[in-house]
Amino acid sequence: MEYTETESRSEIAALSHEVYRLTKQLEEQEQRHLSEAMPDKYDPFDNPTDYKGFCGDYSKILPRITEVGYEIPLEPDFNERKNLKRSYRISGWMMILQLVLSSALGYGIIHLIHYVMALMNPGADHSAVVDYVRGSSILVSVNMMVYIICNVSIGALGMKWAGIKYTSLVRTKDFGIGTAFQYCMIGILLRTISLYVVLGTSDIFDKYGFDLIPDMSGIADTYLGKTVDIIYVVMIAPITEEFFFRGVLLRTLAKSNQRFAIFASALFFGLVHGNIQQFILATIIGVFLAHITIKHGSIIPSIIVHIFINTVSTIIGQIAVISSVALIICFLVLLAAALLGVIMLLVFLGGDKIPSTTPKQARRGLLVAVGSIPYTASVAIYVFYIVYKLVVNN
Repeated sequence: MEYTETESRSEIAALSHEVYRLTKQLEEQEQRHLSEAMPDKYDPFDNPTDYKGFCGDYSKILPRITEVGYEIPLEPDFNERKNLKRSYRISGWMMILQLVLSSALGYGIIHLIHYVMALMNPGADHSAVVDYVRGSSILVSVNMMVYIICNVSIGALGMKWAGIKYTSLVRTKDFGIGTAFQYCMIGILLRTISLYVVLGTSDIFDKYGFDLIPDMSGIADTYLGKTVDIIYVVMIAPITEEFFFRGVLLRTLAKSNQRFAIFASALFFGLVHGNIQQFILATIIGVFLAHITIKHGSIIPSIIVHIFINTVSTIIGQIAVISSVALIICFLVLLAAALLGVIMLLVFLGGDKIPSTTPKQARRGLLVAVGSIPYTASVAIYVFYIVYKLVVNN
């Protein structure tokens, strides 16, 4: 009797354990089915060419994707469109504030300096004062200070508006020395291509009496002025511009459509430079910088490439005034780097093409963005500004 009772208890325990195991298995299967029935809020459009995780939590744009069985419609509904437009409005206002604040600060500080110098030198000719400010370190120092203030302050404001965390800007994935070298060679290639595009465009405009190349003669002719200019171009500009354009603006534009965000941020990056020559250069390179930022989820790769390109450009500019022989040697080195860049670019695009766009994403990118007044207005204002400067300077 005692043996039979012990045996029964063992059987009951075994059955209880089996029931528990089957219950847990059913719960796991049910949970798996539920998760499969809901869109992934970090990859809601199930686009295999997108870089997962960069766009953030899409449930903040469309809360209904957390509902079981919900499927994102082809056309965004009113609330989804409104939330997307808010992101595009933020990008538009950032660009408008960038132009307004930089222009106001730049002109205000320069005019204040002219006024103070005129008070200190009552007999000085106004044109002499202007030439002095232009040729000394004053103008480039003001330019550096203005763009540091604008890029950092407006970028920080944009991050607050869009709810972007600072840590997300530098959390880098799959990036090392070899990848950095590859990207830098591609950067040299794109710079070379851009320069030839600029030369071809310049020839076309020359036929109609327009000079695309800004007059930079007489600016920062002193050693201090050149030093300040080099520091700004080589270090300050790449870091602050990448923070603003790839750190904040790109993420703000990439809520639903990574392809649109890459090209839209590159367009803004070109427009902010204020002239057609640099617009072409910055837009072409900006596409690549945006692409690698989305791929690695960080602005670190784009900062490194940006610094490298600007450093090479600065070195060429300095060598050009030394001797023609040094310039030829430099040209040959750049040509070799550009040829290497062709190979590097083909390898890169073999595995990392710019994300494509699904039909649902296409209806949430440019089609929604142009309906945002600040976004559309910012593009129009910058285009008008570039055309105005071109006409006035010619």
